[in-house]
Amino acid sequence: MTKFNFSIKKNSNPKNHLHLRINIFFFGVFIIFSILLIQLTVLQFVEGPVMAEQENISVTRTAPLLPVRGTIYDSTGQTKLAYSEPSYSLYITLFKNYSEQSGGSPNPNRKEILELAEKLSKVFQQLKNINTADYSVEQIIEAMDLEYKQALGYTPRLIKSGLSNQEVAYFMENKMEYPGVSVVEETIRKYDPDTIAVQAIGYLKSFKTSKTTVKYKELDRLNAEQTDPGLIYSELEDVGVSGLEMQYQDLLRGKNGFKQIAINAVNLPEEGSLPVTQPPIKGYDLVSTLNKTVQLKTEQAIIDQLQWLQRTPVSGKLHPNAKTGYAVAMEVETGNIIAMASMPDYDPNAPWDYEKIKYIYRNGTVESFPPNDSGQHPESTVLLGSTIKPLSVLIGLNEGLITPGTTYMDQGYAEFGRDNSRVRNSGGKAFGLLTPVTAIKNSSNAFMVDLIGEQLWRKYADQSVEVWDKYMKEFGLGVETGVDLPREFRGRIEYNQKNQSQLSSMAFASFGQQGKYTALQLAQYTVMLANKGKRMEPHLVKEIRDTNGSVIQTIEPKILNEVSYEDELWQTIHRGMATNVDSAFQGFPYDFARKTGTSQQTIYKNGQAINVENGVFIAFAPRENPKLVVAVVVPEGGYGSQSAAPIARKIFDAYDAVFGLTMSPQS
Repeated sequence: MTKFNFSIKKNSNPKNHLHLRINIFFFGVFIIFSILLIQLTVLQFVEGPVMAEQENISVTRTAPLLPVRGTIYDSTGQTKLAYSEPSYSLYITLFKNYSEQSGGSPNPNRKEILELAEKLSKVFQQLKNINTADYSVEQIIEAMDLEYKQALGYTPRLIKSGLSNQEVAYFMENKMEYPGVSVVEETIRKYDPDTIAVQAIGYLKSFKTSKTTVKYKELDRLNAEQTDPGLIYSELEDVGVSGLEMQYQDLLRGKNGFKQIAINAVNLPEEGSLPVTQPPIKGYDLVSTLNKTVQLKTEQAIIDQLQWLQRTPVSGKLHPNAKTGYAVAMEVETGNIIAMASMPDYDPNAPWDYEKIKYIYRNGTVESFPPNDSGQHPESTVLLGSTIKPLSVLIGLNEGLITPGTTYMDQGYAEFGRDNSRVRNSGGKAFGLLTPVTAIKNSSNAFMVDLIGEQLWRKYADQSVEVWDKYMKEFGLGVETGVDLPREFRGRIEYNQKNQSQLSSMAFASFGQQGKYTALQLAQYTVMLANKGKRMEPHLVKEIRDTNGSVIQTIEPKILNEVSYEDELWQTIHRGMATNVDSAFQGFPYDFARKTGTSQQTIYKNGQAINVENGVFIAFAPRENPKLVVAVVVPEGGYGSQSAAPIARKIFDAYDAVFGLTMSPQS
């Protein structure tokens, strides 16, 4: 029987498998490229014309129109301290690319724009006033920003601001000769020509150059996220960088307007298209607490007194370095600042000249800075001197260190510490038997050291500085006052120096030689003495109004903190505030509380230590039911009774004439 083998022969050659895989791969690649080729063909010949047509269809972009800033009025609501005045500017809109290079080659459009710039320059030359500088072709080309370094292609370029009437008339009549050129009505910021409280009002700079400040750096960051065109800041617009202009920037600014411009594929405006315009919304107006009449009298009083000190011997010597003065007048019940003067000042309407005004443009009543760059003169904040003594006595009374009936034999000096450090009264004068009232009145350093400073140290030892500091801050010394101004200086505390014993700190602090404070802090502290313990928030704005003149917000009086002492303690220090200032206040018709101060300060000239005397003065009037507080500081002015007090007298008189220190004005 024949046998058959039915086994199946397997293909075991691996090369055959490889060829199969390769064939499948190439087939797949062929299919993919075929699909891509078909898609490209459709894009080029079917959808291409449609897409090209869509590319040429313009989109809309928004170009800002600068906002119209609100007005700052004085306390009457009528006198404008800062306002926006209509002004006309010349802009150009570029409908072509005029950059030097186009596609790697010289731009054929360049000649056209250069000719236009030359034509504009000739017009400016022909129409300029005698005192107006030439406006060259190069300056115009730079303003046009043809290389798009400063602005996008569709953004109108500012060629010239502040056009004269002749220039406005010319370009309006001949606009067909200047394609893309247009006259735009804007505003320019103006300030009262009498230079009223210029440091308190503040000034403007362009947004572009103000981004170093925290406020505008943040606004610049938010610009990219802003969806409301009216709130987007333009590089060219002006913003407040000091004073009320900065503090109330958001309210004063309002909203910028804008033009919606049709843009083509190369980001330039569509020639012949008409923009849709949304006009700017004017900012809110501020009614300040500053009264122009009182402010002017205050400023003039400081200038007159500085000149008097420089030419008239006081206690046998002139004061040639008494060149600055600072004063604040603040209402006791409201916290309204009626006058705030930092002198000398400057003209904010004049061209900005930093080198000329760098030591006077800041507000010396709330900031601290020197009068020049020599480093040899006190800053605008000085030691309080004897003006601290009412508070020293109040601390002593409240702490039980003394009573209203305590007596002390003043022999002209006080000694303290193991080395018997000695502090003398002014002139070394011995006042004999004193009470707390007469110690304040006669300004006894010895009383303050022996009965307040040293006794506080004995009671609290290593905690004495902390206890003192707590009192100072409760009365607004060493803390911000809360005033509605930027960059407020908290003061320079010197009673907690590391290399000084607690006893020395308390001894010198007790008579005003351990803390430098601003004139505004002095005023707020004096208000607390006047109203018996209420620290009022000072403010320079009392109303915010809309463009129709309607009041949308009234700034109400605000108590920041309050201390509560027995009325007998307050009466004691009020009676003590009776320093002799007869020469300055002769004939003053009101009983008033006051305290002079002469703070001694060491400066260095040519490596040699020299002591100078700063004049300080605080007062409130009338003594009963006080209405106004005045604080004055005159660095290197000598005795406060002869340098600062005469300024205060004129401020009280000015306020009395306008508002009345009792029921009605005295004028």
